[in-house]
Amino acid sequence: MPKKIALVTGASSGIGRAAAVALAQQGFKIIAAGRRTERLQELVDQFGPDQVLPLAFDVRDHAAVQAAIASLPAAWKTIDVLINNAGNAHGLSPIQTGDIADWDAMLDINVKGLLYVTREVLPVMVERKSGHVINIGSIAGKEAYANGNVYCASKFAIDALSKAMRIDLVHEGVKVSEINPGAVETEFSEVRFKGDTERAANVYKGFEPLRAEDIADLLVFMVTRPKHVNIAEVLILPAAQASATIINKQ
Repeated sequence: MPKKIALVTGASSGIGRAAAVALAQQGFKIIAAGRRTERLQELVDQFGPDQVLPLAFDVRDHAAVQAAIASLPAAWKTIDVLINNAGNAHGLSPIQTGDIADWDAMLDINVKGLLYVTREVLPVMVERKSGHVINIGSIAGKEAYANGNVYCASKFAIDALSKAMRIDLVHEGVKVSEINPGAVETEFSEVRFKGDTERAANVYKGFEPLRAEDIADLLVFMVTRPKHVNIAEVLILPAAQASATIINKQ
């Protein structure tokens, strides 16, 4: 039986990289998508070119997404699992002083980027009546919080899209799932705080946050369930976290 193929966006770091590694360890062939080619090459070096295919593109660029997916070699075109992980948060300002460029980046990557990639991958899944799309959302898509405004809006959109996609695809043999993590220690906060590593580190002080590998473990469990089982939605938090803003810090 041929190995299943998973396309992981944002595979160069954080949850995406952990997901690519975990799925490769389970025997999946990985299309590792991202912008940082040297990071993608590290995955190729780790697992070999027969198991990992790097695919460099920016999810915000519709034409680039189309060209990248179209460029896949014939042996890699039958994608079984799509992990829509690429995402970002920029800034933490109240709505009245928000940076328009930050808003554009979050909506373009988190929402439109997910749509662009999904639109290119789904036709083959629908034609085969088989496939699994997993969208990485956030607790910020379940409850808004102060100064989260546009980031929360982008993740609320992912929550709505995941539900709507599941409805649209239920008759097509394609599963749709959503993972909504709480506090996960990755490069996320460094990006949000524009490289302020000290401020980013303080986000995770005083408690044990989730690791990217924790999300990858859940993801592997979801994609390896029997064909008749779909784990539609999971909210996963560190034990110290009760809500978006309530964390027991010691």
